[in-house]
Amino acid sequence: MQAAGGAPLNDPAAEAAGGSGARRVGILAAVAVAIFVLDLISKTIVVSVLEGGEPVTLIADVLRLRVIRNPGAAFSVGTGMTVVFTVIAAGVVIAILRTARRLRSLPWAVTLGLLLGGAIGNLTDRLFRSPAPLQGHVVDWVEVFPATGFPVFNVADSAIVCGGILAVFLAWRGYQLDGTRATGAPEPATGGDAAADRSRDDAGEEHGERRG
Repeated sequence: MQAAGGAPLNDPAAEAAGGSGARRVGILAAVAVAIFVLDLISKTIVVSVLEGGEPVTLIADVLRLRVIRNPGAAFSVGTGMTVVFTVIAAGVVIAILRTARRLRSLPWAVTLGLLLGGAIGNLTDRLFRSPAPLQGHVVDWVEVFPATGFPVFNVADSAIVCGGILAVFLAWRGYQLDGTRATGAPEPATGGDAAADRSRDDAGEEHGERRG
């Protein structure tokens, strides 16, 4: 559609960017929902089946299932600050939802989806589990290398850690939320660039041989 003077009323670039943003937000939401549902189902099962019983060893000295109630943050950090971590988790969820409006990058969509799903998963425990609202203890149930004393964790914790690692990597590589890449970030050589470099090297060697 065009205005009277012939100028287009709709900007194709803006429409494409808007469609891309909507798809990326959809991916973020899908990842977050998948993590949340998996975390909720797994916690429900282990509480009903394993809580109060003996740990279940899956791989000797490597992996076992043991249910604990964690009042602290991920991996049992800060066990005396339950309310503080509840407020922080709520703030993280709000920040991610606000950030999603600028989202155009697929890697960042997956990263934020992992962080959002994990944050909501543990926040749900803090809001609705005993002993009280905002002070609920998070259900942790995965224990690796028991002899080392490594903290027991859950699906939400794993998603938060993976999302954090991805966020650091993307920031280091210069990838932006809007799908662009920061100037000066290290970029891998593409196939065309590598071929061009080889051609220039071959030409230089041939020229040198002729002069010799």
